[in-house]
Amino acid sequence: MINIHIQEADFDHSELYNGLRSANTPPGAVVTFTGLVRDFSSHGDVQAIYLEHYPAMTEKTLHKIAVTAQERWQLENIVIVHRVGKITAREQIVFVGVASLHRKEAFQACEYIMDYLKNDAPFWKKEITPTHELWVENKKSDSEALDKWR
Repeated sequence: MINIHIQEADFDHSELYNGLRSANTPPGAVVTFTGLVRDFSSHGDVQAIYLEHYPAMTEKTLHKIAVTAQERWQLENIVIVHRVGKITAREQIVFVGVASLHRKEAFQACEYIMDYLKNDAPFWKKEITPTHELWVENKKSDSEALDKWR
C-alpha cells in the first residue's frame, strides 16, 4: 500500500510509524526518515523556508517514486508526507516510511525514495534569512546520490 500526503500542517511521526506497523502482513522491519528544516545554509542563518509546488505534478511524481521502489524491493507499505508553505527552522518537513519483511530492503527503499524525492519532486524552495529571501537550487551532492541507484 502506498500513502502520499502533501500538506501544510505538521505530522505526527508516531502515528505514521504505527500505521506502517499495522500493515496487512506484519512487517519484519520498519524504517523511517524524518527531515527537519535546517537553521543554517551557505547563505547564512535560516529562519524559515517557503516551499511551493504544483499539486497534480507533485502527487504524480511522488507516487511514481514509490511505485518504482515497490517494483525494486518487496515492500508491504510506503508512506510519504511532505509539507509545503512556510515552515520554520527545526520543524519537520518530510517523512518517508517503509515497511518490509526484511530490514535491508526497508533501509535501501527508504534511502532510494528520499534520494529521488530530493532530486525529482517538483518543489521550489525559498530560504528566509534575517536579511533576505532566496530561491535555492538542488545541491550537487543530492544529484550525485542518485548514481548508486542507476
